[in-house]
Amino acid sequence: MTQIDAAHDSAAESSALVFPEGFVWGTATAAYQIEGAATEGGRTPSIWDTFSHTRGKVFGGDTGDVAADHYHRYRDDVALMAELGAGAYRFSTSWSRVIPTGIGVTNRAGIDFYSRLVDELLARNITPTLTLYHWDLPQELQDAGGWTNRDTAYRFAEYAAVVANALGDRVGFWATMNEPWCSAFLGYAGGVHAPGHTDGGEALAAVHHLLLGHGLATQALRAALPATAQLAITVNPAVARPATSSVEDARAASKVDGLQNRIWLDPLFRGRYPDDVRAFTAEVSDWSYVRDGDMPIIATPIDILGVNYYNPVVVAHYDGVTPRSKADGHGNGGGDPWPGCGDVQFIDRPGRHTAMGWPVDATGLRDLLARLWTDYRMPMYITENGAAYDDVVDADGQVHDHDRVQYLSEHYAAIHDAIADGADVRGHYVWSLLDNFEWSYGYSKRFGIVYVDFDSQQRIIKDSGRFFARTARDNAVSRL
Repeated sequence: MTQIDAAHDSAAESSALVFPEGFVWGTATAAYQIEGAATEGGRTPSIWDTFSHTRGKVFGGDTGDVAADHYHRYRDDVALMAELGAGAYRFSTSWSRVIPTGIGVTNRAGIDFYSRLVDELLARNITPTLTLYHWDLPQELQDAGGWTNRDTAYRFAEYAAVVANALGDRVGFWATMNEPWCSAFLGYAGGVHAPGHTDGGEALAAVHHLLLGHGLATQALRAALPATAQLAITVNPAVARPATSSVEDARAASKVDGLQNRIWLDPLFRGRYPDDVRAFTAEVSDWSYVRDGDMPIIATPIDILGVNYYNPVVVAHYDGVTPRSKADGHGNGGGDPWPGCGDVQFIDRPGRHTAMGWPVDATGLRDLLARLWTDYRMPMYITENGAAYDDVVDADGQVHDHDRVQYLSEHYAAIHDAIADGADVRGHYVWSLLDNFEWSYGYSKRFGIVYVDFDSQQRIIKDSGRFFARTARDNAVSRL
């Protein structure tokens, strides 16, 4: 018995935090980050293939060409999930694998791969949770303007219908998109994500077309799926805390809240964009891409809000004179991912940090869930939550990642607290099942609860994986 197991057993006998019956304990991944097989089975390049093969865009020149080779090893990976006791698996389908040009003929080999994956999950009593878009837009659609082009939203709805018609008899939980904030602002303004653009006006147009695509896809899914299907979108809301009690810092935090939270949530659940966001971005965009009839489409009802959380941010007014902080880590690509926020800066703070440089603070998750429940009243799943650390295989052949265990324990407890306070939170998907291609960081950052040796493709369950397994088995967690 490991030290972690002993601590968990002791807590189970005393002060364990027991979750509601039916709470889902899941794991999560994304297609480009783990699949590999970039040119196999009819798949064509996505914007992330192009971006990662562009010199200087990804750390170490890494690409997702092989990644964790999940395309060939999915049966073994599903067996790992079963060994860990995962009740659900959140994965994404690759648009470039399903419809190689982004429009037109469906690639049967691509659909067949996901069909086999779903069947394997169901055979192991693991519930498939499918995300249609995790940032890998087909390159041909990007060549036509990508998410700055209104037509992409309609092509996305067609893609959603194709996948729903193929897998809807076996998949009951569907998310349209993952973190559209990253697609819009890191991809089209910050330059650190594909397609690597640095234009704030493009980013705001992408916001609207991503939301329109979500609404159109939700309508297409409703038409194709059984009435019992649960439909969602996954967002990554900011917990933006002002650095001081000053009016200026509060205003700065409100801008971040507007551009990462309310710009998505208000259209989805209130059918309108926030007035203050439109006002402070007016110098960047005239918002002429919003057409009559768009907002009711965007606000098409969904069943679940997916919430991704890693850390809070501390926000302060920027005076335009002193050196500007970039503690959020999103401003290193040559562009500013915060259009209209030239008077805002992000402040680092003392304390524990992950290998990403992100602060460890589970109170942010508790506060976020309380706020989302109060303001929008939507049932929620934590669709991503986890931490990167500099994991190594020890002499005993194991990975003893105590920091990640501590991180997960604290965040599970924060969810428990939020539920106790009345928030409707129904499950947690740990990011990530496997170490993977971590976007512009390549293979330099490890988020997995399973270690991957990218040379041999060997998998090793980390201590955090065992901790996850015990938590899922007991439906309870200790405060370590």
